[in-house]
Amino acid sequence: MYTLPKIERFNQNVLSKYNIYNSVFITLPFDSIDNTGALLPLFTDVCESGFKKLQTPKEIVDFFTNKYSHSNEEADKIDIMFRFIQYIERQIVLFDAVEDAAFPIVNNMEGRGSLRDIKEKADAKGKKEELIDFLENFNVRTVLTAHPTQFYPGSVLGIINDLTDAIRGNNLLNIKELLAQLGKTPFIKNEKPNPFDEAVSLIWYLENVFYSTSGDMVHYLQKNVFHGESIQNALIKLGFWPGGDRDGNPFVTTEITLNVAERLRTSILKCYYIEIRNLKRKLTFFNVDVLVAELEHKLYRSVFYSKGEIYITLEEFKAQLNKIKRIVIEQHQSLYLDQLEALLIKVNLFGFHFATLDIRQNSRIHDAVFKDIHDFYVKSNSTIFPENYYDLSEGEKFEVLANVKGDINSNDFDNEITKSTIESIQAIKVIQKNNGELGANRYIISNNENALNVLETFAMIRLCDWEEPTVDVVPLFESVEDLLNAHNSMEQLYTNPMYANHLKNRGMKQTIMVGFSDGTKDGGYLMANWSIYQAKEALTEISRKYGVKVIFFDGRGGPPARGGGKTHKFYASLGPNIENKEIQITVQGQTISSNFGTLDSCRYNLENLLSAGVTNQVFSKNKNELSPDEKNVMGQLANLGYKKYLSFKNHPKFIPYLEQMSTLKYYARTNIGSRPSKRGKSEQLDFNDLRAIPFVGSWSQLKQNVPGFFGVGTALKHFEDTEQWDKVQDLYDNSLFFKTLLENSMMSITKSFFPLTAYMKNDPEFGEFWQIIYEEFLESKRLLLKIAGHTELMENYPDGKASIQIRERIVLPLLTIQQYALLRINELNKESVPDENLIKVYEKIVMRSLFGNTNASRNSA
Repeated sequence: MYTLPKIERFNQNVLSKYNIYNSVFITLPFDSIDNTGALLPLFTDVCESGFKKLQTPKEIVDFFTNKYSHSNEEADKIDIMFRFIQYIERQIVLFDAVEDAAFPIVNNMEGRGSLRDIKEKADAKGKKEELIDFLENFNVRTVLTAHPTQFYPGSVLGIINDLTDAIRGNNLLNIKELLAQLGKTPFIKNEKPNPFDEAVSLIWYLENVFYSTSGDMVHYLQKNVFHGESIQNALIKLGFWPGGDRDGNPFVTTEITLNVAERLRTSILKCYYIEIRNLKRKLTFFNVDVLVAELEHKLYRSVFYSKGEIYITLEEFKAQLNKIKRIVIEQHQSLYLDQLEALLIKVNLFGFHFATLDIRQNSRIHDAVFKDIHDFYVKSNSTIFPENYYDLSEGEKFEVLANVKGDINSNDFDNEITKSTIESIQAIKVIQKNNGELGANRYIISNNENALNVLETFAMIRLCDWEEPTVDVVPLFESVEDLLNAHNSMEQLYTNPMYANHLKNRGMKQTIMVGFSDGTKDGGYLMANWSIYQAKEALTEISRKYGVKVIFFDGRGGPPARGGGKTHKFYASLGPNIENKEIQITVQGQTISSNFGTLDSCRYNLENLLSAGVTNQVFSKNKNELSPDEKNVMGQLANLGYKKYLSFKNHPKFIPYLEQMSTLKYYARTNIGSRPSKRGKSEQLDFNDLRAIPFVGSWSQLKQNVPGFFGVGTALKHFEDTEQWDKVQDLYDNSLFFKTLLENSMMSITKSFFPLTAYMKNDPEFGEFWQIIYEEFLESKRLLLKIAGHTELMENYPDGKASIQIRERIVLPLLTIQQYALLRINELNKESVPDENLIKVYEKIVMRSLFGNTNASRNSA
């Protein structure tokens, strides 16, 4: 049967259904909801026509209330704005649920990038053995992070899940009930969650989505590629940051770290217990039923009566399952063997740890902690450190660190950060004892600048009575300067006898993390991405030189400005000069729920990541290498963009603009997550301490999306002006890396809407600054369309574009209300006696609209 084009499938199964169910929502008998539902479409039309006429948000709101409201009193205006916000928040949930329900229809689950596609391509190209070899050595690791950008409380996430199922089954009565529940359910968290709360929220995805999806994928490959032979390689690994990520989060304690690790273990045992119970109904055979019942009993006690005690070890569990498997094969004609294999695969993937809990801390904190430790030993007349350690050369410090070992006690220190840092290392030992080594075996150093940062951290670990640590120290290089020098730092480590011996004990593997978010904040879109590409090439070369298998861990956020977008295409585009034996990425906030929130979307995106590795390593091997000329063009583009971005970032109005004209300061007041919005404690905004989420998110709320495009237009225009356009055109046509880079920038521009803030061009203080942003936007858009040969942005992704357009239309009234509130706050603050109570009301409007705008964008921060 003929399959409709993707955009038609989207229109039928998303757009049409959303319009139908939204009309049902309007008829629900809530207080004032009927009036709100009738007025909101009118307000949306007024917003659209008003911005076309270049009206300000204030003029638009005033026009609407004059024409359609029974009162023009400020209190009544505020009341209708709050009602619009509440209504739009629920429209966004409805659209999310409709889109999730249609996911397997709109997206071809068996098409390009699927496991089936991989298998059939390998068969057709005679590369089956290469594929098997690849799958025996490759891993995908998705790391769920403690960077929340999702404002839905758990109760609303539950409704989305139920609503998705009801929409998929076209159950109108159930849909109506769930929409009614949605209308009555609060969207705002009254209290900030602590890191344990965040962990519990994310473990839901591990239990309900990743557990079965990962197992099913490996099971498919085992049956169809390996012909039933067990895959020993853990193809899919899960990582976890809530409860372990201490970087800038004073609320992560050692107790929370240990509690999260215990919860992860309990959760995976619960998953096994449920599966064993289901198997017990099937494996009712002689010599088998007793063994299954014994497993069920031990797992039950470990989950529900344990208080931390485990009544079966991982080795015993595996041995018992394999014993059952042998009996089923030898005595019972392999009946239900498939279901038993499915459980064995999951046990192989997840062990008793479920996900590896990473510990992370900032190098600046380490500097202070290490000095505290040094001073303690010097005062206690210990010979571990020389008194003049800080006067030594770098090489001499390396020699001192090579011989450091001890049994440090956190109670010997008064400084809380020093105590907690030492305790976090000791917690890794406890977790490894309870959950296995994979429970926690990575210590990440954010803002890592040099080899000394790594060696001092490693020395701290050895000082915790751990001479040969079963833990990997992972440097995270973030700034442009640190990325460009990363290979030199790693060579110092590889040639250091102590560290080289540690690598030998760890299988000659070194994980290196690179951060997109702070790279973009530091150097702009083009330079950040190109710096990471260059750093990976240089790090691959130096690692291969010393026989080290380097593994890159990408700190990617939701939007293109933070490494998001078409992520799998980046991995498919890597040439032979970048090591790619594992794909490791952070997944956070809205990206967790939008890309991995359902069984279908999780399977689709995990399969695409896996197939990206296959494409690069098996099907397109050595095809994606950039030539010296192409690298030269890319380097010129990055430097031109960098220069433009630096001049913009150094503009005297850059920080004041963000503080006064955006929602930046309101991120700190939300109850979205446990982490502060900046690392430092100073009242004054320090750009270096500013976290990437509020930075990128604030530009997104303004609908300016600066971090996703600024400098792109200037860089491309240089090649146009100097009559070298063919060079960038050839690069776009021949390099998947460059094409994906620009396509993701197009997505950022598609989500921009400058008429919203056009009133700022007349602002006496910020008018000129706004104009700089707008002109770069126009130039970037013009030249991106030119290089792609398009008349409209994202025209080669019509369904993605349509989804963005619907979401942007839903939130347009919300954006207008937010800008109106910001304008009123500025007006009120300029009065001789500001009305503090009224200011607080408008600030609440700003924050409430911030929630809805973020949720609607799905990858805005």
